[in-house]
Amino acid sequence: MKLGTLRVAAAIPFVMLPLCSLAHGDHHGDRGARTALELLSGPAEWVSGGDARIALHAAPGLRDKLVLWLNDSRIQPVWQQRGDRLEAVISGLVEGRNRLLLRHRSGAVLDSLSLNNHPITGPLFSGPQQQPFVCTSQQGAVGKPALVDATVPPGNPVKDGLGNLQGYSRDCSIATFVTYWYRSTGNQWKPLPTDGSRPADIASTTLADGRVVDFVVRQERGTINRFLYSFAMLAPRGEDPAAPDLGLWNGRLQYWFQGGVAIGHSQGTLHGGAMNADILRSGTAIVHSSGNNTGTHYNLQLAAETALMTKERFIERYGRPLYTYGLGGSGGAIQQYILQQNQPGILDAALPVQSYPDMVTQTIHVGDCELLEHYMDATDRANPKWRVAKNRTWLVGFNAEESVADPLAGLKAGLGYSTALGSTECVKSWRGLSPLTMNPHYGQVPNQQFYEPQSDIAAIRWTHYDDLRTIYGADASGAARPTWDNVGVQYGLRALKEGQITPAEFLDLNRKIGGWKHPSEMVQEGFPFLGAFDPANFDPWSRRNMNLAPAPDQPAPRTRGDRRAQRAAYSSGMVFGGRLEIPTIDHRQYLERELDMHNAHQSFAVRQRMREEMGHSRHLVIWFTDTMPGQPKASQTLEAVAVMDEWMANIRANPRKSLAQNRPARAVDSCFDLQGRLIYAGDDAWNGILDHKPAGPCTQRFPLYGTSRTMAGAPLEGGIYQCALKSVERALRDGTYWPWVPDAAAAAALRSTFPDGVCDYSRPDRARPRW
Repeated sequence: MKLGTLRVAAAIPFVMLPLCSLAHGDHHGDRGARTALELLSGPAEWVSGGDARIALHAAPGLRDKLVLWLNDSRIQPVWQQRGDRLEAVISGLVEGRNRLLLRHRSGAVLDSLSLNNHPITGPLFSGPQQQPFVCTSQQGAVGKPALVDATVPPGNPVKDGLGNLQGYSRDCSIATFVTYWYRSTGNQWKPLPTDGSRPADIASTTLADGRVVDFVVRQERGTINRFLYSFAMLAPRGEDPAAPDLGLWNGRLQYWFQGGVAIGHSQGTLHGGAMNADILRSGTAIVHSSGNNTGTHYNLQLAAETALMTKERFIERYGRPLYTYGLGGSGGAIQQYILQQNQPGILDAALPVQSYPDMVTQTIHVGDCELLEHYMDATDRANPKWRVAKNRTWLVGFNAEESVADPLAGLKAGLGYSTALGSTECVKSWRGLSPLTMNPHYGQVPNQQFYEPQSDIAAIRWTHYDDLRTIYGADASGAARPTWDNVGVQYGLRALKEGQITPAEFLDLNRKIGGWKHPSEMVQEGFPFLGAFDPANFDPWSRRNMNLAPAPDQPAPRTRGDRRAQRAAYSSGMVFGGRLEIPTIDHRQYLERELDMHNAHQSFAVRQRMREEMGHSRHLVIWFTDTMPGQPKASQTLEAVAVMDEWMANIRANPRKSLAQNRPARAVDSCFDLQGRLIYAGDDAWNGILDHKPAGPCTQRFPLYGTSRTMAGAPLEGGIYQCALKSVERALRDGTYWPWVPDAAAAAALRSTFPDGVCDYSRPDRARPRW
């Protein structure tokens, strides 16, 4: 695969198409036909890098009578026997449309493929590439300089070993290279000696067929779609890198997805999961890309494009895997749900860990965190209720614990703010997420100081919205359209109805809570995000960027999200809509006691969206493993990998059965104790969460918490950007506030606070199509 030249493509409307519908160009005949071509490496519309792996299906006696023509030239690929077919990698594809013809040597055309080739630097369908783009290939797990692709800025300076400027890199491409590692008996990766000697401390590994082999791994690294990639698999010691020996590969491929939160403009880096010894020792291959790391960017169209191109390269290099499964936690779990939804066929199975259904709808309730914490800390500071951390759950929804300290509690108390003995998940895990996702002034990436010109770096808008501006679009100010909205949200409604807060407290909260300024109106953050402590600059809530009450007798303005951006989030597939067509084991460690951000109800938000969209969730399995703060944490990931292998074997053996019918006995809802031992397994494990049945054994063992929006009456699935509204008069009539019956003064206060009406969660969000 060759490096292409820079080309910024026009934006292409995002269309969700099954991989199989694109994989064979204009050939629509029976794949089992006597003589046929088949494209193996990916969809014919989205070929990249100038090459592709194809298969030839033909009777053995006919093969020497067949010839291939690419465009106007005859080609002679090197064929390899793979099962009952021949395979070869063809190269020399021109950018754009290519015609591959299978002819009989008499001249008759027997089959054809139409291949649309794109540069290896991208893009395919993700639209104009983000600029500026900062190279990081010389750091971390790669350590290679970027290749020069420009003589003048803008770009990343490329220097030789003496520090002399060689030119500039805009695409951050590197030359592909292969490294051999061995696993030591001390459980470390070490470079394999190049002189052919066998290290004394080399470990061995036993394969499924009983073979005991040296634990040696071939790792290929390079760049695809401007991001860094890694392929790793077992390899015989002493093989020729130009002709890899696949005898130790078991045919299984794991696509490793990394989590995190970032705003792009960086090449990112490779992570340790790319060389997971527990996976590699079995003979399974691992593919990973820094473009499939949400700690690099959160444009999941771009991530899907990168995964498509990266798997294409793997297949060209090593052949089509028996099956491909995803593995990764947090943002790595999100990518699996979104990828299988938007680009079916890249993954055959999913193992999401510490999951959320998607990132973009997490911003809905996480965006409430600092508004509510500010209200309890500052606006309502005299209320003794907020000095008890558990009471704050009434508003934020997330868990709170007295045993988890707020590191700023002393400073807040010293400045006269309310503080609790303990903390909420908002403080422990989400503090700073509002600045990171919303504030255009707050952000940076490694190596940005080297980029030329620095004026391009200074012009970056560091927001989640701008990271997805090709999806959300831009408004008249030039800023990306924001999605966040809290018009009509009645914070603390459940607490009011359950008697935890008084009607007066409910009215005061909603009158004073406010919202967020438009990103174009925001200013830079204060301490603790930037600078040294100064009482005048102390702002852990980002209060300077809130819409607060303009006068004591006026309600604080709420924030209205941009309807076009909200619709785009749904229509582009950035929101997980509930369609899940592959076997999935969603497993997590239960971390509620330590207020970890991976709150456990998210697995059931996924399940609820599935039920609303598909009418069932029979091939989604949910596992929880218990944990305690400060104690070693068990994990069921390797067990999930083994169970998924059983599931995939059943599918191969029984292709006419459904995914649910092929589930092995262990692929069932379950929960495990602190040591990873099974507590309970069964379809009734989680009863009582999404139904009205008595609580199941796992439900009883693992309490779930909500969000600020579920505390305001929203459903658990959590995918509503802007609620449908009903008038306050209707809310007063329909029992919204029961058992409280507002008097005339309270009704007037509600009308003043909610002039547009209050949320009616019984009706769908108008920005959202049917899931």
